[in-house]
Amino acid sequence: MMRGISGQPERARALWRACLASALRTALACAVVAGVTLYGPAPLRRSVSLPAFSYVTVILVVTDASLGDTLRGCWLALYATAQSIGPAMLSLWLIGPARLSSGTTALAVALASFVVALPGATHGTAKRIALGQIVLVYVIGYIEKERIEAVMHPLHVAASTAVGALACPLALLLPFPRTACHEIKENCKVYAENASNRLKLFTEAFLAEDDESALAFISRTKCLSRAGNILLRNIKRYQGSALWERVPFTSLKPYHMSPGDRLQEILETQLRGMEMALTSITSFPVTFPDDDGPLKNCKLALDEHVSLIMRQSKSWLSPEDSTSTVPETVSKNITGFFESLCKVLTSPEDLPPIFFLFCMKLLHNKTIPSTSPRDDPLPKDEQSTGKESGLSFCFRRVWNKWGFKMSPKRLVPAFKCSLSLGLAVLFGLMYSKEDGYWAGLPLAVSYSSAREATFRVANVKAQGTVLGTVYGVLGCFLFQRFLPIRVLSLVPWFVFCSFLRKSKMYGQAGGVSAAIGAVLILGRKNFGPPSEFAIARIVETFIGLSFLIAVELLMQPTRASSLAKRQLTDCFGALRECIATVTTLGGLDNTKMSNLEETQKRVKMSVLELRKFVEEAEVEPNFWFMPFHSACYGRLLGSSSKMADLLHFCGHARKFLEQESSALEAVAAASKEALNKLHSDLELFGDLASYALKCFEEINSIKSVSLLEKQLQETSVSYDLELGKTKPKLLRPRFDEGDVEKMVGSYLQHSREMLHRISGGGDGVEAENAIKSKMVLSLGALGYCMNSLLREVREIEKAMKELVQWDNPTTHIVHLHDLSCRIRNLHS
Repeated sequence: MMRGISGQPERARALWRACLASALRTALACAVVAGVTLYGPAPLRRSVSLPAFSYVTVILVVTDASLGDTLRGCWLALYATAQSIGPAMLSLWLIGPARLSSGTTALAVALASFVVALPGATHGTAKRIALGQIVLVYVIGYIEKERIEAVMHPLHVAASTAVGALACPLALLLPFPRTACHEIKENCKVYAENASNRLKLFTEAFLAEDDESALAFISRTKCLSRAGNILLRNIKRYQGSALWERVPFTSLKPYHMSPGDRLQEILETQLRGMEMALTSITSFPVTFPDDDGPLKNCKLALDEHVSLIMRQSKSWLSPEDSTSTVPETVSKNITGFFESLCKVLTSPEDLPPIFFLFCMKLLHNKTIPSTSPRDDPLPKDEQSTGKESGLSFCFRRVWNKWGFKMSPKRLVPAFKCSLSLGLAVLFGLMYSKEDGYWAGLPLAVSYSSAREATFRVANVKAQGTVLGTVYGVLGCFLFQRFLPIRVLSLVPWFVFCSFLRKSKMYGQAGGVSAAIGAVLILGRKNFGPPSEFAIARIVETFIGLSFLIAVELLMQPTRASSLAKRQLTDCFGALRECIATVTTLGGLDNTKMSNLEETQKRVKMSVLELRKFVEEAEVEPNFWFMPFHSACYGRLLGSSSKMADLLHFCGHARKFLEQESSALEAVAAASKEALNKLHSDLELFGDLASYALKCFEEINSIKSVSLLEKQLQETSVSYDLELGKTKPKLLRPRFDEGDVEKMVGSYLQHSREMLHRISGGGDGVEAENAIKSKMVLSLGALGYCMNSLLREVREIEKAMKELVQWDNPTTHIVHLHDLSCRIRNLHS
């Protein structure tokens, strides 16, 4: 699948192959269910009295699954059955099916659903299967209360679930197994090729002789970057599945625990840094003010460096390949080239090329295989628990994860699920007693504890249900007397549904609903006229989705646009905290470095949360609210993401700078004064960026400018900019391009002073050049990052001004700093 991701025609063919393979696996599992429920022995057919749920289980487990996914799905189906069927048998035995009414049935469904949805550690698939079983047990128990038994009816539901779950591994094993380990391995190989091509193109762009050639190379890398992100998502998607294949297939062990995360850290982040550096270079060819003139003799050195990096990364990705050896020593061309970088840093134009080389050097350092990937250390939480890790049972962990510690984050989703399912079942039974379970079943099998774009998800579920049902009715009309052909007609529909799942319009929810809608008609018999069944199911599904939306609006009234606004404020706070940590890091201290890593993780998580809310707000309807300014939020998200990457590189550059500064006592003593000046420059960078972000936080937290003016008038606050109500440390809260250039010039001057005071001591000129070259890379990268951070702050300021003007169309916004001063005067 992955080979063709670099070209459009090949990518289309790869997508077709992937969708066709997924459809054939799904069709094979459905064929197994059809064979058992339609042609199996009579006792077995009587036990599997609900073949519809067998098909639903197949769709939930086998869709786009690997062998590890299906093994996990079978375990989750067993877990869900124990969680729902056992209590249901007890309750039906105590109550008695004959005593059930529509109200008591809805109440029983609501209470059982709350218990299932409450635990925080239960997998989503297990919850969906358990909720579906609850709906079927109680609702069908009420519908057929005169004929069913309190014990055998839940067992029939469990048998129907077991048939669907057991059909999935068989479909993934025939005609050959589709393992997650193999998918990870293939994706890693193709990602290594993708990264190699991008690295070569970056190098070609860096050495380009004119601007047009450089832009052409950079444009080619953008397509490869998108393909690389797809490959990384695929690798991360199969990481958890690969663990389930270790027990029955020990020979298929994954070669490391989290390859996607490792690749993200080792390769992808550095490649993004190179792309940022290249787009910041003003003109090509790149020149350095050294004695050799233009950078024309470094092509051989850079080519060798690229080859070395890729040999190291491929050796890490394929440790079983013993023939792939990595040289321990670096070529003289590479060493000589990097040691020649000891006379640069004379102008701001030198910073992007230095940052490019810093990223390449960092990439080389990170791809050195210090330990075997098979011996990846366990996460800290697993290291601390010892025997509690893995598949062993720990009562304390279960107690903590299962919701016994009540919190709104667990209670609210569980209560929403309980209320929506209870109301859907109640009104579904009131509309049609015979088909009442179709109102609650779609909600149960599509349950999600995470926040979703409610209207969009409900819309695509309804459309998918209608599409699948109509296709099923047409299939029954054309092949009414040929049941095997009806089952075979599901193959093209599953292919179409695979494309629906990958589309932006329908997504996973719409594609799964369409697949279920068709298979429930084409894979069964003796359910009455298909047209009547179709109409009844569509109406009942509409009833269920209506209550889902109503409960979401009742329990979750905050719109995604409001959450995006709040999260933007949190993102500014996380960025401000991380900038302060980077710029005030006084030395190599384990506590401070750990604090820096934690703040960087917080920034990344804040940006991810902001992206999630922005994507949800873009698809939610406006109704009577003001439209969501997606373009402006897109720019804010892009700048915040770029700042997160820059802070990542700031941390590495600062760490390397401190290491080199403290490596030699003579160096540290001679350059102490220059180092203090550099620290002052960094603090000034940090103060300006932090103050601006603080202003953005305050401005984004107000409801409207008119309300602020009204509050100022009520409190009789005299507003005068000359009063200077800013912090004494922040003397110049506003800055422009000229200020940035002056600060960069001061930083470069102090960097040259520090490099000038470095002497090699007794080790000679070679040691001096080696230290200077490392210092040049670190100082240049740090200067580039701080310069770029301030420029991104300026971009955020422009976007924030546009956003404030969008929210306050009747107010003329001139300077955000003035608005921030009014807010501070109000609270002072």
